[in-house]
Amino acid sequence: MSVPSECNAANPGDIAKAVLMPGDPLRAKFVAETYLENPVCFNTVRNMLGYTGMYKGKRISVMGSGMGVPSMGLYAYELYHFFDVESIIRIGSAGGIGEDVHLRDLLIAIGASTNSNYALQYRFPGVLSATASWKLLHSAAAAAERMGVPTAVGQVFTADQFYNANAEAAGKYREMGILAVEMETAGLYLTAMAAHRQALSLLTISDHIFTGESLSAQERETSFREMMEVALETAWESLE
Repeated sequence: MSVPSECNAANPGDIAKAVLMPGDPLRAKFVAETYLENPVCFNTVRNMLGYTGMYKGKRISVMGSGMGVPSMGLYAYELYHFFDVESIIRIGSAGGIGEDVHLRDLLIAIGASTNSNYALQYRFPGVLSATASWKLLHSAAAAAERMGVPTAVGQVFTADQFYNANAEAAGKYREMGILAVEMETAGLYLTAMAAHRQALSLLTISDHIFTGESLSAQERETSFREMMEVALETAWESLE
């Protein structure tokens, strides 16, 4: 029986309980072809590629989320509600803000402040905090330590815009201890919280807003591989 989705052509059972979600669907293809055994493509609708394969004896899926909170929220909602996914781990890049955050660091996002209005739909009587799932966060931190991957753990800012006309914004974020800026984490965390499912955001610091430093294409590939491997270990451990 088909699932009521206009954005995902998968059938029930095609998608694993744990899903890695890069923003770029081509990065999803890279993860599948590089790390998964016998990957099968379950979605090509709108070129948002999704694959399921085996990793160390367990089924794991990887699928693109697109850019921004609305796109992440759409795909995460459908995965949780239509395909019975239990855990989603975002794997993406972020612009560093914090003084102690450096290029190539792996950032594990405890929570995400945001200027998005995404949370208004829940009619929460207060300010709803978008936070990660402790089980996944703890597992990822332990995996990164075992693998010797430089890691920072803290708050990120999920922005609704890539080019910010407010020149003072980054300084304000930094004053409040925000470590990096990106565009999807709050959407994922809020969707997971509402669905009572698990979510985590792992981000590679690819550039730094205050120092002007940025990774080369080759450095990005190496650093992103470390992030992918930590994510795969975390997804693997989340599965019974």
